[in-house]
Amino acid sequence: MLAGAASAQESAQESSPQASAVIGSKNFTESVILGDIGAALGPGTGTQVEHRRQLGGTRILWRALLEGEIDAYPEYTGTLAQELLQMPGADIDALRAALAERGLAMTDPLGFDNSYALGMAEARAQTLDIDSIDDLRAHPDLRLGFSNEFMQRADGWPGLRAAYQLPQRANGLDHDLAYRGLADGALDVTDLYRTDAEIPYYGLRVLDDSRHYFPSYEAVYLYRTDLAQRAPRWLAALQGMAGRIDAQTMQRLNARVKIDRETGAQVAADWLGVDAPEGGGLAQRIWRRTVEHLALVGISLGLALLVALPLGVVAARRPRLGQVVLTATGLLQTLPSLAVFVFMIPLFGIGAGPAIAALFLYSLLPIVRNTHAGLAGIARELRETAAAIGLPPRTRLWRIELPLALRTILAGIKTAAVINVGTATLGALIGAGGYGQPILAGIRLDDIGLILEGAVPAALLALLVQGVFELVERALTPRGLRLAARQ
Repeated sequence: MLAGAASAQESAQESSPQASAVIGSKNFTESVILGDIGAALGPGTGTQVEHRRQLGGTRILWRALLEGEIDAYPEYTGTLAQELLQMPGADIDALRAALAERGLAMTDPLGFDNSYALGMAEARAQTLDIDSIDDLRAHPDLRLGFSNEFMQRADGWPGLRAAYQLPQRANGLDHDLAYRGLADGALDVTDLYRTDAEIPYYGLRVLDDSRHYFPSYEAVYLYRTDLAQRAPRWLAALQGMAGRIDAQTMQRLNARVKIDRETGAQVAADWLGVDAPEGGGLAQRIWRRTVEHLALVGISLGLALLVALPLGVVAARRPRLGQVVLTATGLLQTLPSLAVFVFMIPLFGIGAGPAIAALFLYSLLPIVRNTHAGLAGIARELRETAAAIGLPPRTRLWRIELPLALRTILAGIKTAAVINVGTATLGALIGAGGYGQPILAGIRLDDIGLILEGAVPAALLALLVQGVFELVERALTPRGLRLAARQ
């Protein structure tokens, strides 16, 4: 009877429209590869799987999973216990029970433990006779640089420093850049993942965790329990990955991407023995990113125009209220852009939504300020003359004041557009795509070509936007004002 029910379920799956799912990954190579492996399992199970790569840190992926923005992502049991569920020392069964309360589950471990460690260049460690984390206490002048997430995590630097009573201070930086810092001698110690390809490549010494501070970090896939109904065959394939990847295999896969410059999708497909998805050529990739980037900039700027222009008019006509408006929009501009992008995730999820909302806020100040300045700068004699001949306020605004202030207003819009082109690259950190995607991948892979693939088009787009607004300004400015400007 159970077999018949299972057969009926499979038949329904085959006859129904193609199942779909979304898998995410963090902003480091191993997570991206595991995400690519999960995505590559899709075609063989009749499931269309979208991989949303390098979405940021642990908290962003966790929140996206809870809110249904993604259906699965690779995680580590140590991170789950220490950082996400606040259950230090919990076993697998306890973690599963806590996940079930949130509508989540996890696969059995994939087969390798990728715990945190500290590492040094072998020559430097040998010179100072450092073998363990305990030995660091005798060298307070060592330069420590850790990944930004490690600097804040409950199982990261704050707890490690207290557990080992380390006297040093540490700076945060990108995880992949830290390896270059060790190789160049700019850093002495950084945090490692034990399966990182850079450990043997750079000849690093992994320091002994003699106090067993770092817990076990067995790799798993976290997923939403409703996948059992929506994409059961893909879920079964994810669960079937348990025990299939040992530490040596994972380090080799990491090396193929980080050292040999292969794509994660190709490496994942080769290891699984399936066909790699077609990634498209350089021109196709740039075109796709251009469309995504233009959508972020265009939509956010359009929404800002609808709000900022009326606010600028109000600010010019009511000085007291205007000071409040200018102060409020000025404060928005001072907020760190990455923080604003992340703050928008609870409201709009991951992807283009929070990026557009953040860019909208950053567009307000230049437009409001220039609209206010342009209208407030009109000579009083012209205002009085327009009022004296009996023109109503709305007519004066549309026929006299806005045309006179147009050049200043357009300058503000142009400034907002150019700023948005650059700031939109940060949207890639939350899955919004655009030119930031190859830039982030290039930083992660230490690939100048990939960085330029995003940076050069972004710079050219900013110049193009500036040129377009110059033409728009010339076309919209009345001929009499253009002649006056030339004189």
